[in-house]
Amino acid sequence: MKQLDIGVAGAGPAGLAAALFLSRAGHRVEILERFETPAPVGSGLLMQPTGLTVLNALGLFDTIHAIGSRIDRLHGADARSGRTVLDVRYDAAPGGRYGLAVQRAALFNTLHDAAVADGIRIRTGIDLASTGMRGDRAVLNDAEGVVGDYDLVIDASGARSMLAAKAAAAPSIRDLTYGAFWATLDGHGAAYDKSALSQRYDKAKVMIGVLPTGRIRRGEPERVAFFWSLKVADVEAVKAAGLDRWKAIISNYWRDCVPFLDQIEDWDQLTLARYAHRTALPPFSDRLVFIGDSAHSTSPQLGQGANMALLDAAALSHALARCADIPSALAAYARARRNHVRLFQLLSLAFTPFYQSDSTAIAWVRDRLVSTIAKIPPMPGLLASIVAGTVIDPLGPAGLTECKWQEDLSLLRGMA
Repeated sequence: MKQLDIGVAGAGPAGLAAALFLSRAGHRVEILERFETPAPVGSGLLMQPTGLTVLNALGLFDTIHAIGSRIDRLHGADARSGRTVLDVRYDAAPGGRYGLAVQRAALFNTLHDAAVADGIRIRTGIDLASTGMRGDRAVLNDAEGVVGDYDLVIDASGARSMLAAKAAAAPSIRDLTYGAFWATLDGHGAAYDKSALSQRYDKAKVMIGVLPTGRIRRGEPERVAFFWSLKVADVEAVKAAGLDRWKAIISNYWRDCVPFLDQIEDWDQLTLARYAHRTALPPFSDRLVFIGDSAHSTSPQLGQGANMALLDAAALSHALARCADIPSALAAYARARRNHVRLFQLLSLAFTPFYQSDSTAIAWVRDRLVSTIAKIPPMPGLLASIVAGTVIDPLGPAGLTECKWQEDLSLLRGMA
């Protein structure tokens, strides 16, 4: 395909990754960001083998691995009895896979630094309001008028995208009842498993988690992401009851969290994450294409959000490289991502009530029945593949080859 003028709305992981792939493919790319200074929102996330493979294709695997925290399993226990109700280990599936927990700022810095090094133009302080067509060019507008026109616009502006909301293929959106408070804290002196995402539950109404997230940059201290699930509608009532009461509730469930709670002195140290189930079908409209949360989003139970966004960026770049024109490339991109996105949205809808709902019955089934079945082959391997994001192959359709995990790990150990 000829060299294209491409505008990318949003400087999050999806937008930055797309810009890197397409700029390196020879296209003229610029990123338009709403904030004056681009920055990540949120605490920690879990990079799966899928997302790590995308970063490897961008030459960023070693960079992110040096600052992240390797995760070998997801472990959850009943907060009252201590009974294990979730134990998913990556090594239950073949291939030597693992997860890598990172701070959102670390992932952002890794991609943003690469974009700056590549000379990709980033325009900030542009609050996009709409898009339209002028001939065969896509036009981006803010409140005052046109800010740019392009052969293709990539909407990577997130789950609350104004561009997607006004597009002809406007996505269906359903806000989820539960969100979560997140904080990034110092793990020094605290007792926690440094190779696991650890969680405690009280039925499905309470979920507390601790995730080691490594460093923002080399040489900085390691940090931990702490989160507590709650209904978004209850947030103001929880705050009104006072921070000390909130801390007391959590410490009664999980005493090991006290060193983390002691660091929280103000509600402003906590970020409230709200979640939505969003689907754009098809994930494009004229010369506007959606990637990441603007195309699809779910609850965070399966830890796939950022990884799927990176896969979208790779798949879109691959489609543009092998198709003769933009319409056929966008259709190819939609086909490449369709099955993987639909499957994980379905799995998210199925799994979320087991961990975030008012149902006592569902929690009982999780603790007694599901936890037992999960130990019987082939379920351990299947669950590991679900968590890794590889239960069906998303890499081949995106033009990617999975990392050789054991070889890469041996190399990294040799460099340490």
